[in-house]
Amino acid sequence: MSFPLVPLGTSDLRVTPICLGTMTFGEQVNEADSHAILDRSLDRGVNFIDTAEMYAVPAKAETCGATETIIGNWFAKNPGARQKLVLATKVAGPSRGMPWIREGSGMSTQDMEASCEGSLRRLKTDVIDLYQIHWPERHVPAFGMAYYDPTKEKSLTPIRDQLETLAKMVKAGKVRYVGLSNETPYGVHEFVRLAEEHGLPRVATVQNPYCLINRTYENALDETCHRLNVSLLAYSPLGFGLLTGKYDAGGIDGPQAPQGAAGGRMSSYESMRKQRWGRPEALAAARRYNALAREHDLTPTQMALAFCYTKWQVASTIIGVTSLAQLDADLDAWGTTLSPELLAAIDAIRWDVRDPAL
Repeated sequence: MSFPLVPLGTSDLRVTPICLGTMTFGEQVNEADSHAILDRSLDRGVNFIDTAEMYAVPAKAETCGATETIIGNWFAKNPGARQKLVLATKVAGPSRGMPWIREGSGMSTQDMEASCEGSLRRLKTDVIDLYQIHWPERHVPAFGMAYYDPTKEKSLTPIRDQLETLAKMVKAGKVRYVGLSNETPYGVHEFVRLAEEHGLPRVATVQNPYCLINRTYENALDETCHRLNVSLLAYSPLGFGLLTGKYDAGGIDGPQAPQGAAGGRMSSYESMRKQRWGRPEALAAARRYNALAREHDLTPTQMALAFCYTKWQVASTIIGVTSLAQLDADLDAWGTTLSPELLAAIDAIRWDVRDPAL
């Protein structure tokens, strides 16, 4: 299978429209199996991988940085692989209850530079192609929060200061381009405005959730990114597994739920079930979409991925897998088309259920 290459924002990065996400490496997936997945992904033509300093997930001190280490060990075992790939990673925002990454509410130059050096060391590379801010330093509605509350604002590091730090990394040759994640229209606008006003690195991408049960990106952020030429990297296209159909019969926490780390992260980790993807409304909506897929002779996975693969808003879709079989199924879904009638039926469900996993 041959994938086209798409540009990321105003950068010269050209990536496949499918990106291999890696946050399962080091928790659900051991190092040997992770390397097999990386091998297969590269063999099948994917040139884009995404990771983060805080991975593996669920986040904990013992596995912080484990995913980058696994990828770095793979690069060491496979000379030449690094040159074939666009490598993206992320600097974590304020701690959000993870003091092993950093403490407090800010992202100082010292914090960000230490994070970058740690990622370079673990990844065994001299340069990060796309360095993303994992979540805003500001207090914003994200990860299940629906509303902005100015009384909770505790920002310590202005956006311009963050861009100045990123500029130092780019000038030093440690980072090629920069991006954002879990951002808002205001954040994207402000990062671009300040970059253009002060000659600082312009963000190429924003990595936000986008799937059938969370289309909040289409509530103004899509226009922002279109007009400013910032590319969307869509994460969780399968809604943490809810849109594969694996939980349709047994739910996410009952005795008939898929068991074991390979069976499903929602049924394997209580912390996952407490998040937005674990809401009863999210599973109820997913079951409706999954039934619709089957009515149209598609698997739920095929329909959910094709929805992202074919949307004009999406530059590259980030897939996360725990096995070679899952990887192959996700890649094989490329080329699946959704009829106008099916897209209308999808929109009808969305009108009814909106975005239960926002």
